Amino acid sequence: MRIGAADTARRVVVVAEIGNNHEGDAGLAAEMVAAAAAAGADAVKLQAIEPRRLVRPTEAERLAQLERFRLSPEELARLAAQAHDAGMAFLCTPFDLDAVARLEPLVDAYKIASGDNDLDALIRACARTGRPVLISMGMTDAAGAAHAVSVAAAEGAEVAALHCVSAYPTPAQDAALRRIEELAAALPGVTIGYSDHTLGIDACVLAVALGARVLEKHFTLRHDLSSFRDHRLSADPGQLAELVRRVREAEAMLAPVGTTSDAEAATAAAARRSIVAAADLPAGHVLADGDLWWLRPADGMAPGREAELLGRALARDVTAGEPLDPADVGIKE
Repeated sequence: MRIGAADTARRVVVVAEIGNNHEGDAGLAAEMVAAAAAAGADAVKLQAIEPRRLVRPTEAERLAQLERFRLSPEELARLAAQAHDAGMAFLCTPFDLDAVARLEPLVDAYKIASGDNDLDALIRACARTGRPVLISMGMTDAAGAAHAVSVAAAEGAEVAALHCVSAYPTPAQDAALRRIEELAAALPGVTIGYSDHTLGIDACVLAVALGARVLEKHFTLRHDLSSFRDHRLSADPGQLAELVRRVREAEAMLAPVGTTSDAEAATAAAARRSIVAAADLPAGHVLADGDLWWLRPADGMAPGREAELLGRALARDVTAGEPLDPADVGIKE
């Protein structure tokens, strides 16, 4: 899956989830975009919320908060341009169908929140744009995850399924990171990721080892920026930079190699053994098991080739500990 310039087949895509941590301040959101870029994030994500298209009129307190936190379409457009200018992808979560169309010119991918992973109409609308669709799989089971993916895939969209636990913050013992492997097994061919709500960054690094190719981590400038809960479970700029560093290190450690890596070559030459003469042996001596031994370094015949020598007469005198080779018994290679 390509998310902007990043290809999940080549590298883990780290998404800094600004979400509502700007608390409605577009200037603060711009600071966060700049800080995410400086930390090495591949993408930033925001939310497009029209409160009265999301929450019932009777939910007065929640409506008031969402109104305070709302960014206008024009502000989101400026933030998208800023992210692209900084070389990052721009993702956004729409919470109503009209927002999907408004975001289409801005986003490199849509994100479906866990609370909407059963809202087929919203998933379908995002998928029909042709943009990739990332779906958080909090609050659902394997069947629900498969259904959400199938809705997007039916419209021809590339889909990523992100393991997520919808608890803020998520206790370490409830992170259930093995579900990343379960999603990969249940959804062959689908990009698998992780949307993290734990404290710290360790869960994200572990998620990479379990196969996550997209990581979404909440991001803030400071944990004490306000009393809004998401600041506490977010990574600050230093943590995000360390997360990126550790993810790249984990990728390097997990990269496939041949049977012997370049780093082992010098050790292998010194630590492996060669077949040698166990004693001084004259020319014409017919080699038997007791005539062979194995000594370092590995500059002669490797162990396992003894049968090529046994039962054959030596063409020359050899001394104890001297490496043997096929020519010593008349074999031309």
